[in-house]
This record gives sequence, C-alpha cells and structure tokens, in this order.
Amino acid sequence: MSIALPSSLEWPRERLFWLLHLGGWTAYFCQGVLAAMAHGKPSGYWVVPATAAATGVIVTLALRYLMRACWGQPPKRMLAIMIVPILLGSALMDLVTRQVLIEFCETCRPLNRVAFLAYSLGYIYVLLSWVGLYLGIKYYRQLQDESKRVLAARGMAHQAQLKMLRYQLNPHFLFNTLNAISTLVLDRDNGTANRMVQGLSAFLRHSLDNDPMQRVTLRQELDALTLYLDIEKVRFAERLRIRTDIDESCWRALLPSLLLQPLVENAIKYAVAKRVEGGLLRIEAERVGNQLVLRVADDGPGCESIDGEQALPGKGVGLRNTRERLNVLYGECSSVSIRNLQPGIEVTLRLPFQVSHGDDE
Repeated sequence: MSIALPSSLEWPRERLFWLLHLGGWTAYFCQGVLAAMAHGKPSGYWVVPATAAATGVIVTLALRYLMRACWGQPPKRMLAIMIVPILLGSALMDLVTRQVLIEFCETCRPLNRVAFLAYSLGYIYVLLSWVGLYLGIKYYRQLQDESKRVLAARGMAHQAQLKMLRYQLNPHFLFNTLNAISTLVLDRDNGTANRMVQGLSAFLRHSLDNDPMQRVTLRQELDALTLYLDIEKVRFAERLRIRTDIDESCWRALLPSLLLQPLVENAIKYAVAKRVEGGLLRIEAERVGNQLVLRVADDGPGCESIDGEQALPGKGVGLRNTRERLNVLYGECSSVSIRNLQPGIEVTLRLPFQVSHGDDE
C-alpha cells in the first residue's frame, strides 16, 4: 500500500499511540476553531473546542485502558462491553463542554431531561471514531505480529529443509566414492586410490565451505562439478567422456549449489559404470526467455519405462533431491523433466533466469 499509515505503524507502539492521540485531538481542536471563525463566533470562543478536546483526551484515555483490560475478548463481547462507557464518555464531554458553551450561548442550556439526553449523545460519533481507529490499528498490529511469527517459522522451516536437502548429497556421494576407493585398495592400486582420496578431500572441502542457503553462478557450479568429475576420471579413465555446451549469457546465472552433481552422478552410474566401453556425458545450459534451461544427458542404454517427470530406476535419491530443492526455492516457476534419447537419457531442469546483484543481464 502507498499510504503512510502502515509504515508508521512500525514505530514503537507507545510513541505511535501518543502521536496519533494528541495529534488527532489537536486536529479536532483546530477544526472547531475554524468552524467558529466561519460562523462569526466571538474571539474567546476558542475555549469551547479547547475544552471539548481536552475532555476528549481524558475520556479516550480511560476508554483505552478499559479496552486494554478487556483485550482478548471476542469482538461481539468487546462491543457490548464498550457501549455503556462510550455513552457515558459522550455525556461527560457534553456536560463539561456545555458549561463553557453556556457563557457564549445562553439558549444552549438544556431545558429538560429529553434535551439533556439528546445533547449528551452529541459527541458519540467522535468517540466511536476514536474507538474504531484505535481497534483498527491494534488489530492491524496484532495481525502484523502474527504474520511475522508465521513468516519467521516458515523461513526457519524453509532453511532447514534446504539445508537437509543440500547436505543429503554428501553422504550419498561419499558412500559411492568410498566404495570405489575400497575396491582400489583391495586391488592394491594404491596410487589411483591416493589420487581419489585427494580429489575427494578437495571436493568435500569445497562442498562444506559453501553456505547451502547461498546460490552460486553457473561458472562456480561447473567448477565444483569439475572437482567431482576429476574423481570419477581417476576411476574410469578413458571410459568417461565429457562434453559441455554453455551459452555465453548463462555463465553468471544463479542456481542452488551442487544442483547438477546428483544428475551427473546418476548418468555415470547407469551409462558409464555398467558398460565396458563407458559413455559420453553432455552438460548443456541455455537461456530461453526468462528461464535458465540446464540439461544433463548421456548415451547409455536409456529406460523405456520413463518419460516426462517420472523417476529414474532404483531409489532415485539424486533426482528426487533435485526436484524437491527446486520446488522449495522456486515453486511452480521450476520444473524437472526426463526423456529417452536414441540412445541415452536426458534430464532437463528449468528455473528462473537470475544473475547476481550488480551484474547486468
């Protein structure tokens, strides 16, 4: 909203109350003085609106303390409680102000009880306006506080979920790599095992040093992916072939860290590790409209039973993790799709195209 009131509600509550309270009654006094001048009242007539405003300050303060004491009651009960005090407050304002008014207007004295009752209701609209404004602001602030608590709780859950999904990659990848190292040690290929341990150390150091809540550029993502692929190259040598095709406009695009690693791991598992001749892994990125499109494809045997957004065979931890991370971060603005190639499988990720602050698209 563009009005100033909601933003001013961020001030300390007591300070805001006194500013509105005294400011409102001062405005009421000024309006009374202007009305008196417009109707040709005597110069000393300002004392009448001043008396009304001063009495109003005191009466509404009493109403405030009563409402604070009754706060938490259902709205209907609160209304029922406030009816009598508002009527009495209006009568009190009229009684005090009319004593001053009679000095300027002798005919303004009530002649009977009916007239007195009618006059006593003269300020009810003023008090109703004050009470309505007070309750409106108080309910608004209560709603704001509740919204902040909900957003804070949702944000904490959001961060916890993202961290869980992000850190889930490490033990999953670590299990597979340690199995490979164990096999090399049993085969007494100590040199290769040592290179894999060093590569694993570099990858995990990079992984753990990065904040899982921070997004990285595609260039940083591919640098991290290179650390992982260096490990796999030690394991598969010439059997693992890699080709990348990245549009120049995509290098600064932002994405969740280690988003591509589980997809590459799946491709190596099904298209390279299980074939004597190994396989080709392709990593592509392009910008399509306002979306970043990432593809990870292989030339393996594929799987005829999958299409669209179905999971790959097996437990599908990596793909499910990727889909959940994108859904948490981008919701319906992201998607994960799978299709069979001739040969191989291609996984396509779509997410909003965004660049780091300070960079021009």
